[in-house]
Formats: sequence, C-alpha cells, structure tokens
Amino acid sequence: MESNGKSVTKNGSKVNYQTGPIIWGASGTNGQHSFYQLVHQGTKIIPADFIAPTTTHNPIDNSKHHRILLSNFFAQPEALAFGKTEEEVKKELGSGASDALIKSKIFPGNRPSTSIMFPLLTPATLGALIALYEHKIFVQGVVWGINSFGMSMFYFKSQIFNEWPAFLQTKWVSN
Repeated sequence: MESNGKSVTKNGSKVNYQTGPIIWGASGTNGQHSFYQLVHQGTKIIPADFIAPTTTHNPIDNSKHHRILLSNFFAQPEALAFGKTEEEVKKELGSGASDALIKSKIFPGNRPSTSIMFPLLTPATLGALIALYEHKIFVQGVVWGINSFGMSMFYFKSQIFNEWPAFLQTKWVSN
C-alpha cells in the first residue's frame, strides 16, 4: 500500500505543505459524538468522505435501521455544505437565547465532502473502493512530487522495534 505524508520530494527538497491527509472514520452515527463536531465546526477544514450501500445485508424491520443510517448519510454532507447561519440559529432559539449559545450553534458550511453510494457491499465493491483510495494516494503523490512508495519510516520503526523485545525480556517487571 502506498503511503504519503513525506517531508521531502522525490528529488530531496524539503516540502512546505501538507503531503498527506489523516484518514479515519466510523460507521454510521458512531462518529457523531466523537469527531463530527470537529469536522463541522473545527478551525481546520477537513474534507470528509461518506460511503454507503443503498441496500443492507440485514433488512430487519423493513430495513428500518439502514434507512436511519442513510438519513444520516445524506444529512451530514448537506450540513457540511450549507451549515447553519446566525439568523437561522436565532430564529430556532428565540429572542431569549444568549449570545454565547447562539455562537455555539453556528455552523459555517462550505466544508468539502464526497458521497459515494453503491448498490450492495460485496467483495467486488470493497475491492473497487480500496482501488479507488489506493489510486487517490498515488495521484496525490504525483501532484506533490513525493514518493508514495517509499517506506523509510517503516524501516526506521523496525530498527527501534528490534531493540524492545530484549529490553522487555530482561528489564520489564510484570506483576
């Protein structure tokens, strides 16, 4: 797998720009109480990808849970794109709301996101998604002029790793 996040270009020049996004996430609404606030209102703009199958493998109760998850799938990108203005918040809260409360409920919008939908998650679909992200990393490396296939950090970490087993065997005291 390719890896960006390098601090020098392929010709050895130091870069002065970010060369790799941090990729993380959660399924469904699980991320809502942990990091969506950061994506919506944080000081750094974080592009977000939303990925969902149109059909669930578990159609319990007429796919009720899946419809809830799909509602979230559509709502998050909409909220990121359009946000919520101060005027909307004031209208929602009424005239008695404090200025601090109003400001805490403003969402700037204009946050980038990509939505990807497919009929059903299958091994072929998962493979296509992996290939898409692999290609994205490769293209980013080309644009940034970095070696997406260089693994110097892996080898550096391996050197350090090789020192630890002996230390833990001889020095570590375990209860």
